[in-house]
Amino acid sequence: MADKLKITLVRSTIGAIPKHRKTVKSLGLRKLNKTVIMPDNPAIRGMVKQVQHLVKVEEVQVED
Repeated sequence: MADKLKITLVRSTIGAIPKHRKTVKSLGLRKLNKTVIMPDNPAIRGMVKQVQHLVKVEEVQVED
């Protein structure tokens, strides 16, 4: 597993069901093509899986 996930909103939430809109908002995504870096844990993975049709996910290795 990667240390972090890079999540980008690639599709609009206008036609999405309200539960998916809230999930995208709670991931910190507000506008199209914006990216957030989130920790890679089961909770975030579950949220991403729920809205996988709206986002693009990349695994990122964090270097110290």
